[in-house]
Amino acid sequence: MSVPPPAHPVVLEGRRRWFALVALALGVAMIILDATVVNVAIPTMVKDLNLTTNDAEWVTAAYSLVFASLLILAGRTADRFGRRFLFIIGIVVFVAASVLVALSGSSAEIIGARALQGVGAALMLPSSLSIINAVFVGKARAAAFAVWGATIGGMAALGPLVGGWLTTYASWHWAFLINLPIGIVVLIGVFVFVPETKDTNPTPGADPTGIALSTLGLLGVVFALIEGQRYGWIMSTAPFEVFGFTWSGGLSPAFVSLVIGIVLLVVLVQVERSRLAAGKGVIFDLNLFKIRSFGAGNAVALIVSLGEFGLLFALPLFLQSVRGYSALDTGVILLALALGSFAASGAGAGLAQRIGPVRVLQIGMGCEVLGIVGLGIVISTSVTGWGLAPWLFLYGMGVGFATAQLTGVILSETPVAKSGQASAMQSTARQVGAAIGTAILGTTLLVGIGANVSAQLEDSGVPTAAADQVTQAVQSSAGTVIPSLADQPGGDVLVASASEGFAQATTWVAWVAAALVFLGLLTTFLLPANAARVESEGYAPPGGE
Repeated sequence: MSVPPPAHPVVLEGRRRWFALVALALGVAMIILDATVVNVAIPTMVKDLNLTTNDAEWVTAAYSLVFASLLILAGRTADRFGRRFLFIIGIVVFVAASVLVALSGSSAEIIGARALQGVGAALMLPSSLSIINAVFVGKARAAAFAVWGATIGGMAALGPLVGGWLTTYASWHWAFLINLPIGIVVLIGVFVFVPETKDTNPTPGADPTGIALSTLGLLGVVFALIEGQRYGWIMSTAPFEVFGFTWSGGLSPAFVSLVIGIVLLVVLVQVERSRLAAGKGVIFDLNLFKIRSFGAGNAVALIVSLGEFGLLFALPLFLQSVRGYSALDTGVILLALALGSFAASGAGAGLAQRIGPVRVLQIGMGCEVLGIVGLGIVISTSVTGWGLAPWLFLYGMGVGFATAQLTGVILSETPVAKSGQASAMQSTARQVGAAIGTAILGTTLLVGIGANVSAQLEDSGVPTAAADQVTQAVQSSAGTVIPSLADQPGGDVLVASASEGFAQATTWVAWVAAALVFLGLLTTFLLPANAARVESEGYAPPGGE
């Protein structure tokens, strides 16, 4: 009977492992930063490049769609051909695409470059996590996951600050060109400090059918979740235009995309089961879901992502449209969340050693719920950044605790040889969850605006016809039209009523986000209590602890 290879054939020790971690964390920071910076830079890009509203929306959507749809393929490729190798390719692609975005002079160029950025990001994210899983052990591994998790949480909050500062004091071009020097530093760090790891005994045979089904299936589902609000969830509410093709009337393209995506993913499961039974290579090993910590952990990741960052969608709109803060001011306020996330990363690893990672995960998610509820209570037309900061800090601490520990729990008992696949699946679960959450919370915001702004206007004596017109304008602009209402007859009343209604709608978003995170907290009780305290060389017994 052959002896299985050690779980960690390559282990980093001493200072080298921390230099390696810094390089990997910087790479992840670029990905997350770029996903949030663009939201602040878009208005300036629209003016400079004469982008249409449709163009502007695709600048964001192209990145998200490509990123989410390629994660599973990237994870499997990393296991097979080398995680460090794929991470390096991802850096080169991402940095080159960032430069192309900055140099773009038309909508087609910038959308194409953003899609290419999504390719680079998809190659980097699961590779970075699988490298950490493969070369760190024990307490160092817990600390590395904490840094990785804090980087994601912190950069999501720092993005608006960096984007606001660069857009205000330099130009939107630098929001992307900044990736060039960072990418060079990351490349040097990876070449010098990060060792190569891969699956040394892969199942032979490629899986082109699985590649096509997983990529196209995820693309269909994520497109529907991102674009359903714009084009209609079932019937078309707006024309869909891409590459000169126009879809208008009848079933919504988002609905058709969702149905096709789900069908393809169902077929994928059947194809992968057949290939596994035949001993052939697969794009994703479904046996990983027999590991309780992996299966339940991914369920937690998907559910908690529904509400974890949803408030960051509505809060900047509220701060700028209702409270009158600039993009830079908004970024400074949200810095409290990043500080909380980074603070939690320092305490989380040690706390997990004493009470267990699952308990720290639950504490973190509890802090998130309390922070979001606190924000929902204090949000008003008169709240200041100082009034929001304590709750944002608590929210950020929860994100810092939860993200790091959940990542460790999910990967704790998966074979290191399959780290790329496992890392990609948990990243995919988070991305799909975030897309669903954005759809839910975006709809909540629009419904809340419709109900509350209209009610406030009518209570202030504004005629019904005028109230409906103002409400529709606030909805369609996501609140950005509110300051300009002051120029209309009775402007003070319009601004006050619309601001109050928008604040109430933002509170609705907070309640729904808190409920979704609380649902994720309840799901954590499906996890084995000792997950991530041991490192397994193979699969854990199905359902075992």
